[in-house]
Amino acid sequence: MKSKFTVRQLCACAIVAALYAAITIATAPFAYGLAQFRLSEALVVLCWFEPVLAVGITLGCFLANVFSTVTALDMVVGTLATALACLWTIRCKRTWFIPMPNVLVNAVIVGGMLAFVLFPDNLLLGFATAFIQVGFGELVVMYVLGLPLLLFAKRTGFMNKLLKK
Repeated sequence: MKSKFTVRQLCACAIVAALYAAITIATAPFAYGLAQFRLSEALVVLCWFEPVLAVGITLGCFLANVFSTVTALDMVVGTLATALACLWTIRCKRTWFIPMPNVLVNAVIVGGMLAFVLFPDNLLLGFATAFIQVGFGELVVMYVLGLPLLLFAKRTGFMNKLLKK
């Protein structure tokens, strides 16, 4: 049996996509590039409550990456990284670990892409640099914004109320 989006889920995906793109574009000076603190990545924790929101987050990431200062490659690679992070987040069992997939996936995939684009002559050193910088930015965003968002939504039942579960 094929599952279909409910109207409520479709609207939630659209809202999350718009929020992700708007937050990223509004904070562009520190949302793109090698040292990035993409505040919108905190929304990835919402996938844990409602897996279908991975679609909205991935779409929002794609829209935000249209404005990437790095390269059009970010539209594909960066969006893929966010999609994979969402899928891994959905499977997490422990609350404290829920932000970690996003940190690791982006550090490796986006770090690799940035090394390829920014350090073509020294990929190993470039990857190490990008891995550390992207990973640090993701770690800060996910544990300073994402984890509190997760705990708030969990404690208040916000996501259940929003999606009427």
